[in-house]
Amino acid sequence: MILFASAHFPPEPVTAANLCHDLATVMSAKWQVTVITPRPSRPFGFTFKDGPKNNGRFEHQVLDSYTCPKSTLLGRMRESYSFGKHVVQYISKNHNRVKCIYVLAWPLLAQFLIVRAARKYAIPSVTHIMDIYPESLISRLSILKRISYSLLLPLDKFILQNSSRVITISSGMKAMLVKSRMLNDQNVEIIPNWQNDQGFIDYYQSGHTGHHNSPFTFMFLGSLSAAAAIEVIISAYTLCGLKEARLVIAGNGSEKERLIAMAKTCKNQSIEFWEAPLNNVPEIQDQADVLILSLRKNTSHYAMPSKLPAYMFSKKPVIACAEGESDIAQAILQANCGWVVPPEDKESLAQIMTECISVAKQELQTLGENGFVYAMENYARDKNLNKLIALIKQAAEV
Repeated sequence: MILFASAHFPPEPVTAANLCHDLATVMSAKWQVTVITPRPSRPFGFTFKDGPKNNGRFEHQVLDSYTCPKSTLLGRMRESYSFGKHVVQYISKNHNRVKCIYVLAWPLLAQFLIVRAARKYAIPSVTHIMDIYPESLISRLSILKRISYSLLLPLDKFILQNSSRVITISSGMKAMLVKSRMLNDQNVEIIPNWQNDQGFIDYYQSGHTGHHNSPFTFMFLGSLSAAAAIEVIISAYTLCGLKEARLVIAGNGSEKERLIAMAKTCKNQSIEFWEAPLNNVPEIQDQADVLILSLRKNTSHYAMPSKLPAYMFSKKPVIACAEGESDIAQAILQANCGWVVPPEDKESLAQIMTECISVAKQELQTLGENGFVYAMENYARDKNLNKLIALIKQAAEV
């Protein structure tokens, strides 16, 4: 049996959930696969009308662990510990049947507990890192950064040094992990997060052209979390004073109510909040002229947002608020699909937004097409899914 210990799974409309479901579905054609997850809880404020998605090919067990949809430090720590504890209980009862554990769990406590249990029972583990902790956490703390880092870094070193294989999603993240965690370079594999490129292709093939009659539209689509610094987008848009444009913020998350209240104070500005069902992302993003990706300062070094591939698959230019040396910035520059401005710099963002209005439609379309070509080469589902399957099978057969 291949055991998937995943913090996310459908019906959650997040990339990690769909990635795990894709992986479990394909692998279960040849392997016995069991997926264990907490109850669906992301993003905050999302209503889960449907139960967990299962096509009957694999076993899926929902654990009764604590969940904390709202982003609070203590709540998220308790959530991570609780999930890890429940997974360890499952492993201890079923370790004789488990050939490999795929770990897509919340950092750091859940990862630590699961990898430690895998080591105890001599079970190979493949740990998937999408955000680097504790660095991602420390960058958001205002006090006790050094103490927190020194206490948490050994946990992450243990996790990664004791994993049979480590997966990360960009070259910059791999380089940082290998150096700071003293890992064997050959033991760390880069597999970018994929998006359902076929969903976007089907949308285009149905006759949609990407043209719309609405005002020039800037759009952010994704989780409305504190890490996304969406208030900077609102401030920059307000600073522009653009009368012939609108700003659309699509999605749900812990910051939504605060952002709506902030937008109401921006007089004479067209700022709209939309729902963003996962199946409708191609159609929603098609209403944009330019898509915006924003992060907090120092965050882009430790993360590669999954919305970037989705933006590129929409054939739209992208403005990224990220450090220039980050993987995010390098992807946009290599693809020649948009612009990069410093994070949390509303003046620079406002300047680019103002300039975008004057860019010829044909040039915007060319930038969008450039991004689509880059995404098909780097973020397509089948290519990266097959790489991940091969890696897990290799670990299981050792």
